[in-house]
Amino acid sequence: MTTRAKTTISTLRERKRGQRKITMLTCYDYATARLMEEAQIDSLLVGDTYAEVCLGHATTLPASLEHLVTLADAVRRGAPSAYLVGDMPFLTYQVCPEEAIRNAGLYMARGGCDCVKVEVDRRLARTVEAMATAAIPVMAHLGLKPQSIQSLGGYKTQGKHAAQAQQIIEDARIMESAGAVALLLEAVPQDVAAIISRATELPVIGIASGPECDGQVLVFHDMVGYGGGHPPRSAKQYAHIGEQLIEAFRAYADEVRRGVFPTTEMSVRMSAAELEALQQSLRAAAPSGSRPP
Repeated sequence: MTTRAKTTISTLRERKRGQRKITMLTCYDYATARLMEEAQIDSLLVGDTYAEVCLGHATTLPASLEHLVTLADAVRRGAPSAYLVGDMPFLTYQVCPEEAIRNAGLYMARGGCDCVKVEVDRRLARTVEAMATAAIPVMAHLGLKPQSIQSLGGYKTQGKHAAQAQQIIEDARIMESAGAVALLLEAVPQDVAAIISRATELPVIGIASGPECDGQVLVFHDMVGYGGGHPPRSAKQYAHIGEQLIEAFRAYADEVRRGVFPTTEMSVRMSAAELEALQQSLRAAAPSGSRPP
């Protein structure tokens, strides 16, 4: 595996200042993390999207902290150099600042995260400030917040109208003042994302928010065509692994059914002497009158 220096929040800030775009992908397991590490992806997000793309739920809400911590621990081992962001699941930070600190601290200590991501607006500024005071780096997620889709009425672009856009821009400033170390903008107009990215010193990661953010994140399953279904319009497919896997599964099933796999060459054989000894032992142990093996 290719070795590289550890990516830190300072690295991401330097990328922003140097206008070198930041790369981020979701990741949920050790094997995939190893490949992303080899590809030198800057940052990996253990997202609550796991509930949708891996567990088959309709929303991200069923993702549990315990489960995501286990995933983060595996991803950390696979990608020791990446900047690892842990997604805080639904109701692990909204109840009160103390609970947010406790859950985020567990995430970082046991999952090996460099940062936690929370879906916020100005109403959670006190929580973000408390977490920052407790030395917990926070990536503030603004715009479309999947944990709030029941309130939003579905997955809809946020900030298309001036008043709503201004609120998101102000929320970004509030989160920076509260101590967030980075921002993630989901499904906001490119114009709004550009204003925020230029106005803040924080690294701004975008998803479905245009090219003027400091970096981009994609859901792994969407960008490689894994798991079926149609990816969002904003997601680009760089591979079609799902189709390749289906063909591989079909080829395997066909060979098993036809007796082509496995071959004798792939199998372990006993020596002739050991086989003869086994057969003698079986014959000696066989009940009287039974058919010999």
